Formats: sequence, C-alpha cells, structure tokens
Amino acid sequence: MEKTKTLKQFGLEIPVAEYAPPGHTACAGCAGAALLRQMLKYLGPKVVLTNPASCSGYFGRAVEIPLCRCLFEAAAASGTGIRAALDVMGDTETTVLVFAGDGGTYDIGIQALSAAAERNEDLIYACYDNEGYMMTGMQRSSATPERAWSSTTPLPQAKKERKKDIVGIMAAHRIPYVTTASIAYPQDFVEKVLTAKTMKGMRFFNLLAPCPTGWRFDTRFSVKLARMAVQSRVFALVEVEDGIHWKVKQPKERIPVRDYIKAQGRFSHLSDADIGAIEKEVEEEWEILLAKASVVEEI
Repeated sequence: MEKTKTLKQFGLEIPVAEYAPPGHTACAGCAGAALLRQMLKYLGPKVVLTNPASCSGYFGRAVEIPLCRCLFEAAAASGTGIRAALDVMGDTETTVLVFAGDGGTYDIGIQALSAAAERNEDLIYACYDNEGYMMTGMQRSSATPERAWSSTTPLPQAKKERKKDIVGIMAAHRIPYVTTASIAYPQDFVEKVLTAKTMKGMRFFNLLAPCPTGWRFDTRFSVKLARMAVQSRVFALVEVEDGIHWKVKQPKERIPVRDYIKAQGRFSHLSDADIGAIEKEVEEEWEILLAKASVVEEI
C-alpha cells in the first residue's frame, strides 16, 4: 500500500503508512508503544528518532526510520547533535524526535533537557510518562505519584513525595511549545503533533503512558486508565505557548479521583483517608492550573 495514502476517520486524515510496525517485544497493553506509533504516523517519514535506555528499547528498535540509541542521560544532547548534523547538511525538512521515558526525562536526563530548552534547540522531545523505571523493575522515579507502591518504596513506606511538575518546569524555559496528551484522546493528540510539526524551536510533549505491569491493572485497560486519568483531572490536557499562554481542556465527563485510584493495584494499600488526601491535592492543583489558563475548553 502506498506510503502517502490516507484514510478519513474522526474528522482526520490518517496516514496508512506505519513507521513503528508490530513485531517488537513490548509488554501487552504498553501505551508507550502506541504513543510512538501514532507520533511517527504523523511526523514520518522525514524523521530521525533518538531515545535513551528505557522500555522504548523494546519497541523503538522496530521502527522503520533512522534510529539512534543513546545513553540514559543524553537523550536531549543526542537530539541536539543530530539536529546540528542535519543543519550542516542543509536538511531543514527532517524532524528530530527524542522519545524518552520519565526516568530519562524527569530525573537522569533533566540536565541535558534543560540545557537544550535553554538554547531552544529545534527538536521535538516526547516523554512517555509511565510514572516509574518500569524496564528495570518498577522503581520509583520523580514522576511516580505520591503514595504509590514501587519496588524501591515498598510497603509500608510508599512514596512520600509528590510527582514532579515537569510541564511547569519546561514552560518556565519559555520554549515555543509545551503540551500534554493522552492515547485515550487521539484527535487531541494528533492535532498537537501536527501543531508541533509546523513549528521551530524546542517542543516538549508529556504523554501519559499507563503501564499494566507497574501500575497493576489488566492489559486490556490501558486506554481506559488513560481516559480515567483525564476524567478525574489527575492528568490535565494542556498546551503552553512561549511559557505564557496556557490552554486547558477540561473533561466533559468528570469521574471521582477515587475511581481512578481504585483501578490500580499500586494504590491498593491506601485507606479512605489517604484517598481523600489525594482528592484534595488534585482539586488544589486543578484550581492552580485554571488560574494560569487564558483559554479553557471542554473535551
């Protein structure tokens, strides 16, 4: 089938071409693999991918585009070098995509990421956020939610710290575009990818990637969990331009935070009081977010 052929669905022109085909060894229900597949559909074929040590090593190596595997801490630096090489060759059309997990973004890679953002490097950086170091045994990262169980915060001492605000951190760099997206809202996701594709400078995506293995839920429900995260307002869909202009999409259908928490085994130890505290924190964070927003839409 021709690489340029498209199908019409959900009001979108969907490319038939696959640049992240099946045949990889990701876990069943891996949202990260689905997110990369969708990004490459709309960025490809003129794209170079670089990614560090992460679960994406299992599914990233199956891509049908140029791939550079790099050190854990060097994803943004690797993307910077690739962009510089393309520019020297006079290639301004190829997109450089960095695809990294939360460990390589929030933690180990944040120095190189911040430096690339400060220089406003011309690349797209996408963090697929499964809220932990899932490839190496479900250790906590700074993206792991407060009170979640992990192998390095075992019971009875679950994680005490709140999840790091990576969107706020990246917006503070005043780069052209910072956004979040969810596999459960494909039209919103695709529109954001297409927006980023037309822009220059640093563009940052934080993509929630529910992990059946680490979050402890049935592999059938990855998209459902991604949707519940948005509907409960635990994960907000936002866009930030130039670090100043905030746009928020609030869910038409609201569900209790409790429902989202109860759907995951990593929170099975929580008491009603614990869940109540999380609900209060989510509400507080949502009010702070709305105070920043110049545009609020329903989704």
